[in-house]
Amino acid sequence: MALSGGVDSSVAAARLVAAGHDVVGATLKLWGGESDSGCCSVSDVDDARRVADALGIDHHTFAYAEEFEAAVVGPYVAAHARGATPNPCMACNRHLKFGSLLARADRLGFDAVATGHHARVAVGPDGRRRVARGADAAKDQSYVLHMLDQATLARTLFPIGGLTKDRVRAMAAELGLRTAHKPDSQDVCFITSAEGRAAFLGRRAALTPGVVRDRSGAEVGRVPAVELVTVGQRRGLGLPGGGPKRHVLRVEPAYARVTIGSADDLLVDRQVLGPVSWADRPVHGDLLAQCSAHGRAEPADVEAGPDGAVTLEWRSPRRRVAPGQAVVLYDGDTVLGSATITATRSPAEPRA
Repeated sequence: MALSGGVDSSVAAARLVAAGHDVVGATLKLWGGESDSGCCSVSDVDDARRVADALGIDHHTFAYAEEFEAAVVGPYVAAHARGATPNPCMACNRHLKFGSLLARADRLGFDAVATGHHARVAVGPDGRRRVARGADAAKDQSYVLHMLDQATLARTLFPIGGLTKDRVRAMAAELGLRTAHKPDSQDVCFITSAEGRAAFLGRRAALTPGVVRDRSGAEVGRVPAVELVTVGQRRGLGLPGGGPKRHVLRVEPAYARVTIGSADDLLVDRQVLGPVSWADRPVHGDLLAQCSAHGRAEPADVEAGPDGAVTLEWRSPRRRVAPGQAVVLYDGDTVLGSATITATRSPAEPRA
């Protein structure tokens, strides 16, 4: 049982114990530096150990700092350097929580790995598995688990996937678990609130002061670091006050340039996707697409081009999403596949 030190994994462990499983708690110590948030702080490890004690199960802490640096932190910095907006939690799930941990569980002879994610494993009539949304729509985490393949899903349990968050907290309180009222983790675990993203990236990469231009090419502002700007952003762009709201349309660190436009300019009719990783088999046509962890899945048409590229055609124009973010494709509540956004185009914008 992956024990993060939060209420969800605590109750998940308790449910497995109550069901009669032979459970061992495992906490991953991933970040070797300072942490005051997320799931890597000293207090989180201590909370996980105390929950294991309360449940009467063994507890181990596994250190994967080097793997975390290579698979999560390094790519996070590199993505910002090229003007993309990464999601480090997805990389952590892929490489550490369902990569390194599952491999270790196999070596130690365990049958399965369980986590406290709000998600479910749906099994079709043919026995094929897919990640499915959790019962609590407001806490659903299927989006950040889109990368789980058939082999992984066959050995993965989500014990609280059928519960609401309120019920999870109530059960933790009934069991007297110290995590019952602990706030949810929200921030990137390797960036402290005192340091912030700018200082963290500045220690690891050269940040480039840049010019802000409108769609005509006229200079309208400046930013201290192009790498810290993301598509859709409208504050911190050095623009004079009092004018219409303007949003970032494109970030180009190689040219030290940020392009801005109106809210209408931010709309796109299609998203260009990187290689699609399908949960089972390729699916094309009308699907639901979700582009953020807490966003809404919207109708779209998936098309494979003659050059092998895949595009997502929205039913109606919507706000463009930053390159580097994931788009997860759904059939109802089940994940069909996923890809990374590589480029966007608005209805009125010529192709590059």
